[in-house]
Amino acid sequence: MPPIHAKLMFERNEYIMINDVIVVGGGPSGLMAAITAAEQGANVALIEKGNKLGTKLAISGGGRCNVTNRLSKEEIIKHIPGNGKFLYSAFSVFDNYDIINFFENMGVALKEEDHGRMFPASDSAQSVVQTLVNRLKELNVNIMLNTPVKAVHYDQDYHTVLIDENEYVKAKSLIIAVGGMSVPHTGSTGDGYAWAKKAGHTITELYPTEVALTSNETFIKEKTLQGLSLRDISLSVLNKHKKAIITHRMDMVFTHFGISGPAVLRCSQFVVKKLLKGYKAVTMSLDLLPDKNIDEVEATIKNLVNDYPQRSIKNALKGIIPERLFLFLLQKNNLDESMKCGNVSNEHIRELVKDIKQFTFTVNGSLSIEKAFVTGGGVSTNEIIPNTMESKLTERLFFCGEIIDVHGYTGGYNITSALITGHTAGLNASYYKY
Repeated sequence: MPPIHAKLMFERNEYIMINDVIVVGGGPSGLMAAITAAEQGANVALIEKGNKLGTKLAISGGGRCNVTNRLSKEEIIKHIPGNGKFLYSAFSVFDNYDIINFFENMGVALKEEDHGRMFPASDSAQSVVQTLVNRLKELNVNIMLNTPVKAVHYDQDYHTVLIDENEYVKAKSLIIAVGGMSVPHTGSTGDGYAWAKKAGHTITELYPTEVALTSNETFIKEKTLQGLSLRDISLSVLNKHKKAIITHRMDMVFTHFGISGPAVLRCSQFVVKKLLKGYKAVTMSLDLLPDKNIDEVEATIKNLVNDYPQRSIKNALKGIIPERLFLFLLQKNNLDESMKCGNVSNEHIRELVKDIKQFTFTVNGSLSIEKAFVTGGGVSTNEIIPNTMESKLTERLFFCGEIIDVHGYTGGYNITSALITGHTAGLNASYYKY
């Protein structure tokens, strides 16, 4: 039942509920928007097509929920390469430290892990979700689950959400927080783009980010390195001049279709953007020993080869890099693993060292947007007021979260963006109370 302070009307056998604010979408940005608006005294309806709230939050961070990051504002925005600068104004309203205070004030103790990532001390994403749901209930937010939206209509006095043939929900302000198209089993299936277009908004090209990449390289197709994980490597995306346009030092893994893992996910949007521009393939470069320069690696290998001329190259150089990859690189350079070090030429060493420091290969695609962690593209930031999240084209219409053309790396940055834009939208939507 709706809260008693929501207006109910019955017209021509139609059921109409009038609110101050409607939030469509029960993900992180929608939950924050609904809570913030209700805390300002607005009566709020939160509409979610699924059977529970916070589904994406519940699986984030491997089920532990990386709620934000403790880095500086500037560093966080650097980690949101997809239009992160759009968030500067919203950060002045509510920032990552406010997120930390928000959760701790509700009794969710947080702990800091590597790279500033903040997790609940309980390591339970579900505890975060339940705390948010409890807060919604304390504020008498009308939670409408299993309620798909049929259509949205905009008007001078009220915006209307059609939820059934004879059932409407109206509000002075409407917040669209339905996410993008990634991880669709959580409810993000792109519903909001049509509603944004109806209000006159531009939807920039949609594409997968934070996504595994595919390759047609022979060693990938033959599954030579499938399942091999590499720790603390540097992975770069190269331009047509073979210069790195982005480099990330993290872990990665070779798969049956290409490459995946944290370093790959962070590089992926730069690959996908080049492919969207018409490139048939994009070259990547892998540095297996990023703490040593090429001369140091060459000197190390030459010393070992010279010190053990009777040993096989396989045994003499064992442990420098993972053995499976080392044997592959030997084969690639036409070196037999049983070859005695005394027979290895300087030219052989130089080619081997080049592959250890600059192993290049091409990727030609990515997994689908549904299998990506984050959606690139969305409602154009040029059409949203950055310090309120209100539409520049339709009054009292607000956007927050992944539906906006803003995307970051994994590590708490996207949830930070969702919570900050959600708070900003909820705060400003509440100002239009009737």
